[in-house]
Amino acid sequence: MIEVEGVAKRFGSTQALAGVDLVAEEGRVLALLGPNGAGKTTLVRILATLLKPDRGRATVAGCDVVGDAARLRSLIGLTGQFAAVDELLTGRENLELVGLFYRLSRTERRRRAEEVLERFSLTGAAEDLVKTYSGGMRRRLDVGASLIGRPRILFLDEPTTGLDPRTRNDVWSFVEDLLAAGTTVLLTTQYMEEAEHLAHRIVVMDAGAIVAQGTAAELKDRMGGDVLEARVTNPSDLDRAAALIAQVVGHGAPHVDPDQCRISLPTRGATRVLIAAGQRLQDDGIALEDLGIRHPSLDDVFLSLTGHADD
Repeated sequence: MIEVEGVAKRFGSTQALAGVDLVAEEGRVLALLGPNGAGKTTLVRILATLLKPDRGRATVAGCDVVGDAARLRSLIGLTGQFAAVDELLTGRENLELVGLFYRLSRTERRRRAEEVLERFSLTGAAEDLVKTYSGGMRRRLDVGASLIGRPRILFLDEPTTGLDPRTRNDVWSFVEDLLAAGTTVLLTTQYMEEAEHLAHRIVVMDAGAIVAQGTAAELKDRMGGDVLEARVTNPSDLDRAAALIAQVVGHGAPHVDPDQCRISLPTRGATRVLIAAGQRLQDDGIALEDLGIRHPSLDDVFLSLTGHADD
């Protein structure tokens, strides 16, 4: 449903995309993970015909994003990072306005607007001006507006950022309903659990390039082992403990989380390393809150691939 070949985009001296290749299958969720500045939103804007690539080509539903842009816009829906709603209109008027852009009849506009209001629990506020809505209500309205045109492909650019857990789960449920109806979804997210829960395939981006892709399980397998994790009692011991753990493991640089007084490092030979690390830390007089081995998470994969935590 989506094919990208060698797409590049530069803004002045900044290389936003550096020759990206990817494929999204019909009726599936493809998740883009990456820190701020990785190029995720730039790629989404190119696929949604809002930007033109400097080089390379991309097609969505068989339409070239440059040559067939007008036709493509009738097939897609887009929810950007920030709610694009009109504060001076009511919730219902915002939805019907989008239907007008899609050239739907008045009856169909009203019917689809009512469906969205019900689906996102906004019926009670349908006649209120959007300027009175909470941030979560605006976000739900914005996501709902992207569905008015019944898109074959839906672009969701960090759709749940800033939402409370309950509303986030509602959006997840909504995405699953779309998949059941055959919609293809391209999702950018800053939540690892969101990508793992929804995505059939994950693409990790950094500095405008794709550094890895695969299923969540395939990406975790790339770690090649489990993760040793230690939490020290005294923050002043953090750097010393990290150096000792690095010596025991023998490869790689530990990730240090000062806020949690936590050190983590992928390792092989989990039992042997766990015992050796515990002994070294004890011999050096470093008190621990916890020490253990766990299976790698997508956060560990992200740290390994990009060298820093997701934002």
